[in-house]
Amino acid sequence: MAEGYLTTHVLDTARGVPAAGLAVTLWRINGHDRTMIAETVTNADGRTDAPILPKDAFAPGTYELVFAAGAYLDAAGTPPETPRFLDEVPIRFGISDPEAHYHVPLLLSPFGYSTYRGS
Repeated sequence: MAEGYLTTHVLDTARGVPAAGLAVTLWRINGHDRTMIAETVTNADGRTDAPILPKDAFAPGTYELVFAAGAYLDAAGTPPETPRFLDEVPIRFGISDPEAHYHVPLLLSPFGYSTYRGS
């Protein structure tokens, strides 16, 4: 029997490159309570070196990935704004199948983003 896990991939669509060095946190949501369960940073390919939620910690529930877009855009040399249009980008989603791979990519630019359930 397969076991599930959670991954991400962040692409900087304004520059046409992977978003390297972008901080990501994962929160478990239970009603009004949020518990941080992981924090990581994207590598040179815009991915994390390991699954954000590995197989042994994978469980159905509601989660939120928070991408530190503002800090990444600052470090990437994107002209500053005060405040930035996008600072933290939260993506709340549900995991219903404990044996599936959930891939939540982020396509990021200074003024917009997109996500989807990938493979």
